[in-house]
Amino acid sequence: MGKVTGFLEFERETPERRPVAERVRDWFEIYREFPADKTKDQAARCMDCGIPFCNTGCPLNNVIPDWNDLVYRDRWQDAIRSLHATNNFPEFTGRICPAPCESACVLGINEPPVAIKAIERSIIDHAFDQGWIHPEPPSVRLGTRVAVIGSGPAGLAAAQQLARAGHSVTVFEKANRPGGLLRYGIPDFKMEKPGIDRRVDQMSAEGVEFITGAEVGSKEDVENLRRDFQAVVIAIGAEQPRDLAIPGRELNGIHFAMDFLTQQNRRVGGEPVEEKAILATGKHVVILGGGDTGADCLGTSHRQGAASVKQFEILPMPPDTRSPMTPWPLWPLQLRVESSHEEGGIRDWAVATTHFTGDAKGNVRQLHAVRVGAPPDFENVARSAFSIDADLVLLAAGFTGPRRTGLLSQLGVPLTDRGNVATGQYQTSIPGVFAAGDARRGQSLVVWAIAEGRGAAAAVDRFLRS
Repeated sequence: MGKVTGFLEFERETPERRPVAERVRDWFEIYREFPADKTKDQAARCMDCGIPFCNTGCPLNNVIPDWNDLVYRDRWQDAIRSLHATNNFPEFTGRICPAPCESACVLGINEPPVAIKAIERSIIDHAFDQGWIHPEPPSVRLGTRVAVIGSGPAGLAAAQQLARAGHSVTVFEKANRPGGLLRYGIPDFKMEKPGIDRRVDQMSAEGVEFITGAEVGSKEDVENLRRDFQAVVIAIGAEQPRDLAIPGRELNGIHFAMDFLTQQNRRVGGEPVEEKAILATGKHVVILGGGDTGADCLGTSHRQGAASVKQFEILPMPPDTRSPMTPWPLWPLQLRVESSHEEGGIRDWAVATTHFTGDAKGNVRQLHAVRVGAPPDFENVARSAFSIDADLVLLAAGFTGPRRTGLLSQLGVPLTDRGNVATGQYQTSIPGVFAAGDARRGQSLVVWAIAEGRGAAAAVDRFLRS
């Protein structure tokens, strides 16, 4: 335990966000650097509980009290070893994970929880600054070949674990650069992309081969893949967006959120945008969906110079504090204010869109909606219908699983009732074919994706060694 009285002496503190007027003019990360002395103070708040619920609150089972103690004692190099023991990419989770570990923190029962996410980010950033992160190639190559399809966090974690275990790994990515939704879905103001390139370089030095622009099931033949590799890991994510089947959906100007976000990330990354541009500049934007993807659309719309932005959610407004329905140490149902919400726009809850109307040219011009009651019925509230101007509508209502066409249909892997790839211990009913991440468990968090990738890698390793 770093300091016995630390949780009594120090208040919770997290990295400062850059001023709104400054950050909405660029695409750089919104957080300022967190000084080392403040990180040590936050680590001192950890109580080294007899039962550290933060460990199980984290899908990766990070040994959080250990590296909190090491940071407090200025043993930063030992701290990064402890952190890397369970997490391949703490620079990703330290930026974009919602920190379920903090929701399970024992101190959080009656005080603000330990700032675990900020400490994690400080550890890995300090380690990179000090030059402590090096390639870790295996001492022995086993002669086995594994194909990983998809280079999001699950695919990257699986590939790195398998390469370090001695297998020859090839990662197939359909986009121009590795990273999956880390690169093309998460806005740069939440996570800048050189951090991905840094890890790809490390993994390449460890023996991982990256083949980009290679969509397996389209440009790459599935049967050739099965012939050339002893094992295949499906890590293609859950990219099938949930649509809204209502009148007027066919109008121009109504797009899936990920199409909008991907275009902007490609612009920031210097990649060409070949399809018709989706831009919020000067438009009245309406975002349908109140989750993280909706918040990312909100921040992106601000930076593109939208005339106005409204974000609608069909669920009722959450309470300001933890709901009694989700007591500690569960992930709490409560209102969350993301950085994008600080920057402007209007949020509204218990709103269901009924239809869209447009102009003579087929462009969307108005959104029509009604207020609804609580789930699961969502009954319409009498005399609550309303209409608003809308030049751009972004559908951010989540995803319904991986895309079924191409790879999955050609492999013939079975799917669950929810449309995800069905597996046992990560292996499908087809011997040697495994699945991990959102493709296996559905739309989830980056921390779950990394945990899934590590779990799948262990299953593949056992399969090949047997």
